[in-house]
Amino acid sequence: MLYAGHANGVPYAWSKGVANTATGPLHHKDCTMNHTALTLLALPLLLTATMAQTTPSTPVKPDTTSAPASKPMTPSTPTNSPDTKPALPKAVIPALHEGTEPRSNAFNAIAKEGKAKVVFLGDSITEQWAGAGKSVWEKHFAGCANFGIGGDRTEHILWRIDHGNFDGLKPNLIVLLIGTNNTGHRMDPAAETAAGVRAILDRLRTKCPDATILMMAIFPRGEKADDSLRAINTQLNALLQPMADGTKIIYKDIGSKFLDDKGNAKKDLMPDYLHLSEAGYTIWAEAIGEDVKKAMGNGQ
Repeated sequence: MLYAGHANGVPYAWSKGVANTATGPLHHKDCTMNHTALTLLALPLLLTATMAQTTPSTPVKPDTTSAPASKPMTPSTPTNSPDTKPALPKAVIPALHEGTEPRSNAFNAIAKEGKAKVVFLGDSITEQWAGAGKSVWEKHFAGCANFGIGGDRTEHILWRIDHGNFDGLKPNLIVLLIGTNNTGHRMDPAAETAAGVRAILDRLRTKCPDATILMMAIFPRGEKADDSLRAINTQLNALLQPMADGTKIIYKDIGSKFLDDKGNAKKDLMPDYLHLSEAGYTIWAEAIGEDVKKAMGNGQ
């Protein structure tokens, strides 16, 4: 006799006396239905199970409504790309020396008068012509203009030139001494400081095309010959010298006059191994005296 039922949600059928693999052995006492009834009961269950096994599943269509694939990202330009320009050194970028505006404005007023035939342009070593070198200045350079500001670097000179220091002025001679604060304060490489000096020369040639520029070599810095700051300034001077053409830009190196036979700075000439004493300014004055007299044009 055929029997039917469910086990764990799966339909099954069996004959009398055949073991039920879902629930265990079949017992005769559990069978009360006749053969026809059981057959009718089992048939739809068997058909359902057979169809589930033989009917292929409907394939899943691809989703055509999804967003289109994004475009590939353009790789960013690496920082070391050949197209990336290196940053300019600070020495060539004009910058205001904060706190020095009143002195710079005073220079602008002198420039507007248009009388000065000789201008000294530089940092504290130039400014101190009015200090330790005052008596020497009055003896040799009366009537010249002193455009020196303590602590100035090349970028500060560039800023001053761009903001009126030479507007209206037509000097015959400009005595330039600048760079030791670049190499000494900020430890700029010699090449960067030289680029700053080059930029100053270009500005002056544009502002004062008829002037001769007397470019002084950077004075020795530090007491000993092997001082690291001395070495940088020596490298810098080697780069400055070729900038002179011997006519409109003249290079003059008097640094050895401040040193002894061992190359050490003379304390009586450079008390702090950087700035000059009155005796030091006398040496400077004597070294450029003829150039200044010629530029003044009146025998002074």
